[in-house]
Amino acid sequence: MRILLLHPNYHSGGAEIAGNWPPAWAAYISGALKQAGYADVTFIDAMTFNIPDDVLEGKIRDARPDIVMATAITPAIYKAMDTLKMVRRLLPDVPTVLGGVHGTFMYRQVFTEAPWIDVIVRGEGERVVVNLVKALEAGDFATTRHAVRGIAFVDESGVKTTPAEPPIQDLDSLTPDWDILDWQHYTYIPLGCRLAVPNFARGCPFTCSFCSQWKFWRTYRTRDPKKFVDEIEYLVKKHQVGFFILADEEPTIHRKKFIELCEELIARDLGVTWGINTRVTDILRDEALLPMYRKAGLVHVSLGTEAAAQLKLDRFNKEIKLEQSKRAIQLLQANGIVTEAQFIVGLENETPETLEETYNMAKDWNPDLVNWNCYTPWPFSDLFQELSDKVEVHDYAKYNFVTPIIQPDAMSRDDVPCGVLHNYRRFYFKKATGGYLWDKDPYRRKYLRGCLKAYLKSAFERRFYDLGRINFWGQKTDIDWGFDESKVHDKAQLPVLDEIQKVFTNDEFHPKRRSVNKRPTAKEVRACGGPDDSAAVATLEPGENEEVGGYIAQAIRASEVAEARMMGCPTDPTPPTES
Repeated sequence: MRILLLHPNYHSGGAEIAGNWPPAWAAYISGALKQAGYADVTFIDAMTFNIPDDVLEGKIRDARPDIVMATAITPAIYKAMDTLKMVRRLLPDVPTVLGGVHGTFMYRQVFTEAPWIDVIVRGEGERVVVNLVKALEAGDFATTRHAVRGIAFVDESGVKTTPAEPPIQDLDSLTPDWDILDWQHYTYIPLGCRLAVPNFARGCPFTCSFCSQWKFWRTYRTRDPKKFVDEIEYLVKKHQVGFFILADEEPTIHRKKFIELCEELIARDLGVTWGINTRVTDILRDEALLPMYRKAGLVHVSLGTEAAAQLKLDRFNKEIKLEQSKRAIQLLQANGIVTEAQFIVGLENETPETLEETYNMAKDWNPDLVNWNCYTPWPFSDLFQELSDKVEVHDYAKYNFVTPIIQPDAMSRDDVPCGVLHNYRRFYFKKATGGYLWDKDPYRRKYLRGCLKAYLKSAFERRFYDLGRINFWGQKTDIDWGFDESKVHDKAQLPVLDEIQKVFTNDEFHPKRRSVNKRPTAKEVRACGGPDDSAAVATLEPGENEEVGGYIAQAIRASEVAEARMMGCPTDPTPPTES
């Protein structure tokens, strides 16, 4: 069978500032398919190559696929829907498949708005995709699809989901097909080299209220460090990768394996450098090991400092204190490692004063890099439910970390980017005229100058913070958010939408925190590098599928027809049911 993988052409003005990120999902899915004997796999990266739809049409026709698969995080969902609609128009008999985090949780919304999608792969995709392709190849999918674990589809009686495929416990059994990527186009601007984003682990035992990683992966698993470094060595020698970023949420959680990873990289001396995201508390825990981490090539650490006000940290379940963040930054810099602090802004309690507070805190902590990210309320996160009466914008294309989705109580939505960009200008002006030019460490100096180059390049091209697309020239009167107005609702509509939303995410891929059921011991938490207080640490236990069709029907029928349209429902508000 000829299988076509598509990465939608979606851009947001966020992470792309630092370069072009290789879509690792395509390598993992292609690797699983080829390991199962499906050698004819083609990948089109419409995002990196910025392929317009008219050109993409020709590429899809040329591929002559028997199956087409696309992926989508939440902000890319509409583009993925449109791309698969194009496939249906061009190739009406070819099955269309959607994977990724958004479809995993929001499959009912997707099927309602995009009925041309045949199957949604839910959760970890490698085994599910192989079993799905086998079922499609057999030619009797209509009768056997209920036996394929981890999918959703629509049959004559409505939306159906099958039981979840168990998480892949042995991650080293996966064989990503890195050769399917055109590596010369995946570059990291700060260092001018090729970039990879591999997995060392999947999942996270922590349950931050704004995040969905712990829900999507469901259990925390890690790889054998030596086998992982085998993969890095292949990427360095075969594809000339010079820098990699671990895709893991918290790669230092499993302290013992992270140390083994560093030791293996030191032993092989591959000449590659790398970066991670991790917790402040893990840096404090590993103070004595930081010289060894730097020797292993770790040169960039992004810290989840998250908020200037301790109130926000507590709300996010971050389990850190403000003074810990400053100390972690100092320790990293003292060991020659570039530090990046992340601030979440744009919640309902944001004010001009709290935005200024984040700037003053950045000045005090003095990290090398700072990002101010607008809170993006993933519709399947716990914090979304808490803030649902504040979330007026349900245009998922704008859920991109640079667009304020929530309307603050004490300031306008337009005030948020004005304050954030004022912070950026002040912070990076000081760095550009001082710290970056005179850093004593030659590598840090080179790296930071490269970061400044990436920042200035994106600002000049007006890609930074989506400036060009929102028409922002320094005054809030200039801003045109470009929201799809059919997906922006007033407060009278929000309660009904909230009821529908709860039903959309109410199943085994939206598990409850472990603290509700069984808590790990402090010893178990410490073994993974967590704090002694285990209250918010979770190992996920998928529940049973629930009978929810009746609840959807009640929620929609309780609304007016216009409110049914909020979620893309038909004018006749008779929703699909699930048995």
